[in-house]
Amino acid sequence: MAINIRNVSKLYPAKAEGGGELRALDDVTLHVSTGEWLAVMGPSGSGKSTLVNIIGCLDRPSSGEVSIGGEELAQFSRAQLDRFRAEKIGFIFQQFHLIPYLTALENVMLAQYFHSMTDEAEALAALERVGLRGRARHLPAHLSGGEQQRVCIARALINDPQIILADEPTGNLDAQNEEIVLHLLRQFHNQGRTIVMVTHDPAVARLADRKVELHHGHVAEQESFKFSDEEQFCAASARAPFRRRAAARMHCPRADQ
Repeated sequence: MAINIRNVSKLYPAKAEGGGELRALDDVTLHVSTGEWLAVMGPSGSGKSTLVNIIGCLDRPSSGEVSIGGEELAQFSRAQLDRFRAEKIGFIFQQFHLIPYLTALENVMLAQYFHSMTDEAEALAALERVGLRGRARHLPAHLSGGEQQRVCIARALINDPQIILADEPTGNLDAQNEEIVLHLLRQFHNQGRTIVMVTHDPAVARLADRKVELHHGHVAEQESFKFSDEEQFCAASARAPFRRRAAARMHCPRADQ
């Protein structure tokens, strides 16, 4: 499912004394192709999360046009936007946003409730896909950070979304769980899902098809990662454990071969 953003700006009232407006996005035009994995980078306050919120139908632009799968979002009511988001888009956040008094299974089933009918078997299958079927009856407090993030991924996938929006999905994870989450994202990408992922880590961004950098609400830079870029990435992989693991996922030859 393709995403088209045309001349989008987003303004918020400034909190500083004197009023005025804060321009979080400023005339952004961006196209994400069906099945593309896009990494979004930039310093804090550059508009990354605002962009994700607008694509995810959590917020509306102040001006400009957004279409997803050929549907112009401006024509939707709030209820229609909520329905579109529930059916087409899955979210993975840095903060897990799990309901603390619900089990992992119930947290996944909660996403079904807003889409159609709850189905425990489907929710268990989603947890099994992320390696957590055996932890289905545990509360979030009894799960590690990496396990909680994988519950979030299962919740994001339960309604079979065509677009996955991941806002710093590995930001709170150790190296081992980071590897697991990125491997899952690679699987979803290989299934043809469109992924928009915010990250501060250049090594993580390099796993995507393309990177855009935002600065002060503008698209400041774009870079596509071609096969030659992957070869360069593989050549540098021996310098850090994470790069070695990422290189393995990209099918780089081992240095000792």
